[in-house]
Amino acid sequence: MGAYLMVYHKDADHSLHMALSRDGYSWKALNGDKPVVSGDTIAQQHGIRDPHIYRGPDGAYYIAATDLHIFGKRDGYRNTEWERDGKEYGWGNNRALVLMKSKDLIHWTHTSFRIDKAFPDHFGQLGCAWAPETIWDPEEGRLMVYFTIRPTGKGKTKLYYAYADSNFTRLVTEPQPLFEYPNEQVQVLDADIMPMPDGRYCMTYCAQEGPAGIKMAISNHINRGYVYQPQQIDAERGSCEAPTMFKLIGKDKWLLMYDIFSIKPHNFGFMETTDFKKFHDLGHFGEGTMKREGFAEQKHGAVTQITEEEAEKLERFWK
Repeated sequence: MGAYLMVYHKDADHSLHMALSRDGYSWKALNGDKPVVSGDTIAQQHGIRDPHIYRGPDGAYYIAATDLHIFGKRDGYRNTEWERDGKEYGWGNNRALVLMKSKDLIHWTHTSFRIDKAFPDHFGQLGCAWAPETIWDPEEGRLMVYFTIRPTGKGKTKLYYAYADSNFTRLVTEPQPLFEYPNEQVQVLDADIMPMPDGRYCMTYCAQEGPAGIKMAISNHINRGYVYQPQQIDAERGSCEAPTMFKLIGKDKWLLMYDIFSIKPHNFGFMETTDFKKFHDLGHFGEGTMKREGFAEQKHGAVTQITEEEAEKLERFWK
């Protein structure tokens, strides 16, 4: 590995965007910050949000995203604010995830997978399905997709997981609970799982309680047994969400990146850790350590390591 690739979406176009970095701290947009894949070509709602990228043990890259356009009425894709009655099904109320796979980071297969149709007994009246992420489960020997679900139109969102087929076109197991927050009145969402050096797993997530912020839980198993930790690990005064972690190449350092939706203009915040106990504040994009070129107001991103050859190929392809 010799570089880093970030994926993110923007409210302006609800599409997939990418940025590159050689050191994990300084980032430059690909394709002039124009979409590398247009959301209206791959999603049932003509837009995607919350893209996550993962390099599988097979060397292929996997992107999972929310099939949701929050401005579908404004942009002429539907006649109502949401696909279904917002009073009954809540904010967003989507029912599908977009699953993508690529061997070269340029050409992608894609499927929009309807959870309510695949698992009608328990999720036929699905309220929402948001922020999917992908990781290899070594115990099961297959790709696990974990995401936020509101099982019905009412109630709080919770974290679930399921397993995907080898072609990454569908979920082949019914979603199961991944983690139960100790206070049932608090909504949790946006989980991200990072393998730790000692073989355990660190899951960061957003807990929406005064203000919404980033917490973590630790487990010996990737799909169960996460132990709640009460401390909030972000450095924000206002609310933030969408945590994601990535390891720096050749170093025992991990960066935590999260989406700060409580500030204008919209931005990402960053923390750095060497032990998953203490987190050092690196500030926001464009305000110190973390630098960006050619893009702004990015939303809900994720990062994976790539080779230098892959980075150069992307730069040539997108000029």
